[in-house]
Amino acid sequence: MALFSFVLADLFKNSDGFSSKSQNVIATINGEDIERDDFMNKVEAAQRQFGGSLTNTQAMNRVWEQEVNKAVMSSQYDALGISVEREQMRDLLKSNLGTFEEFKNEIGIFDEDKLNEFIINLKAISPQTALLGGSPINYQAWTTYENNIAITGSQNTYINMVKAGVIGTLAEGELDYRLENDKVDVKFVQVPFNAIADSLVTVSKSDIANYVNRNQSKYEVEASRDIYFVQFKEEASLEDETNIQNNLKALLEDKVEYNDISKANETVIGFRNTTDDEGFLSANSALKLYDDYVFKNILPIAVADSIFNLEKGGLYGPYKDGNMFKISKVIDVKQIADSVKVRHILIPFAGAVSAAPSITQTEAQAKITADSILSVVKRNRSKFTSLLDMSSDTVSNENDGEIEFAYNAGMAPEFKTFSFENRKGTIDVVKTDFGFHIVEILSQGEKQRAVKVGNLAQVIEASDKTIDNAFNLTSKFEIAVANKDFSEVANENNYSVKPVSSMRALDESIPGLGYQRAIVRWAFEEDSKVGDVKRFNMQEGGYAVVMLTAKNKKGLMSSEKASVTALPEVRKEKKAELIRASISGTTLEEIAASQNQAVKTASGINMKNVTLPGAGREPKVIGTAFGLKEGVVSQVIDGVNGVYIVQVTKISPAAGLDNYQAIANRVGNTKAAAVNTALYEALKNASAIEDNRATFY
Repeated sequence: MALFSFVLADLFKNSDGFSSKSQNVIATINGEDIERDDFMNKVEAAQRQFGGSLTNTQAMNRVWEQEVNKAVMSSQYDALGISVEREQMRDLLKSNLGTFEEFKNEIGIFDEDKLNEFIINLKAISPQTALLGGSPINYQAWTTYENNIAITGSQNTYINMVKAGVIGTLAEGELDYRLENDKVDVKFVQVPFNAIADSLVTVSKSDIANYVNRNQSKYEVEASRDIYFVQFKEEASLEDETNIQNNLKALLEDKVEYNDISKANETVIGFRNTTDDEGFLSANSALKLYDDYVFKNILPIAVADSIFNLEKGGLYGPYKDGNMFKISKVIDVKQIADSVKVRHILIPFAGAVSAAPSITQTEAQAKITADSILSVVKRNRSKFTSLLDMSSDTVSNENDGEIEFAYNAGMAPEFKTFSFENRKGTIDVVKTDFGFHIVEILSQGEKQRAVKVGNLAQVIEASDKTIDNAFNLTSKFEIAVANKDFSEVANENNYSVKPVSSMRALDESIPGLGYQRAIVRWAFEEDSKVGDVKRFNMQEGGYAVVMLTAKNKKGLMSSEKASVTALPEVRKEKKAELIRASISGTTLEEIAASQNQAVKTASGINMKNVTLPGAGREPKVIGTAFGLKEGVVSQVIDGVNGVYIVQVTKISPAAGLDNYQAIANRVGNTKAAAVNTALYEALKNASAIEDNRATFY
């Protein structure tokens, strides 16, 4: 009964517990629910689509934007009766798929019958896949693709309808012309805010609060959390690094070990004397042997000279390179051309890398074709370019089949070996994963010294002793802060306390810690209270001890946080009051003298450019000037960079035009260009969106 009462009380406290909707709805947009299971399936599909390169939260946000867009825009389409009918869908498919070879007839024209046949076949073999443009697709994926095409079609129709109603009127054209071409010349006095020292102005908390209330739109914030954290890293100590270097040094030398099988002592050859460098590195190094030659510029800059100048068998190290200690050995030295220029004809076969779906000849058939071409070009090399139509390498075909590449470029190994190991003029058939190449060596660069280097390497990582020590320090700190001040305990132990402000419910990255979704979720849990402390495991190793320092509600930013931007603005307001009170005189010259300022001039000012020469961006000052008559001195104006008094010395109205249609068209085009982005954002902001993502992610 006690347990039942506890559960029942919790249900009343969290009334959503009675509703299955709260358990199954990710969001409600304009009255339409987005179901959890469907949403989560789409998130998983997005992660698969990007090969795991997106985090779960990134994939979720991507799907969220798609779902919101769909829901917001669909309500508009439904209200207007916009839909994509059969004929329009065919046109859209033709527009999007017209270049695919699968849907072209014998003369290369899009054939709707071939499209219909493809769709019928895809449905018949479902859930199996067929190839489209070289990529597999099944019937379910095809229907999703068609739906996306339809959505795009509806969106284009809707946007075009809105654009049709967005025009520039003749009145707007004339106004735009006047804003740009009506000019005034002015004299003005500027008393910059920095003329009064900050120390002479006192700003109270109530001043900040009043400013925030007067500018609420600037300080509206989402619910957020503040934390402190101390990080305990599992980093290799100096002792660990020394041990790693000693381990590498020990592997250099031969050593005698007892063999349990032969029951005798045997000599184990070290890296210095081994003749099987590849096998030794495979067994003892974090890096396998790169079985090729490199030039000096490929070696790490800091040690390039030291390694490159060694003779065969020479050793260098241990040295630190990135996250490893290495001992490098020059295994061989060779003179190699640094680059080569060849031309080739590529004959692919079915199953070869990058072979088009239309390739049907077998490997044996492709070899016969390649040998036939070789026989022709060996007899008469001038025919090489005329046979390029048979090559599938369309990129090099545009350059007469020629390719120029450096020795260390990423080429197919067989292609590279042939090109550098043979003399200029050699021509032969070379097989690679891409097919059979008829290759002719046109030229080779100057031969240079190159070395084959083996790297005996070990990753720099914390030892078990260091990892245990990090755990112990973390545990001691976590226990200590349970009853003492978090910052005081950290300072006593010389730990760095790092604050993080304004974490939002769907944030996934924390400055200084990286991806830490678990910390964000904990900070937003209803049971988490200000002052609570919790330890978290870091993905890269180590720990963070975190204290929740503030729970900020949705609404206006607190005065303390708002002061970062509000304080300078309030200070300006107070300085403006002081400046206005100190101004004396009726003419600009008298006013300037009272403030120890000069009278400045500006000519040809217009209202499209709100920069006041000699003062900066001052829209209020320029707007005031255009409201004055010639010779009139303005009232005091509080500007962006100071306090101003302005006098118009000349008004130059622009000559009227006979017709403002061209300018009106330009205004209309500017409006229409903004529709694509502004329209959706406006509809989104006007929508009723209940976002429950933070409950599930």
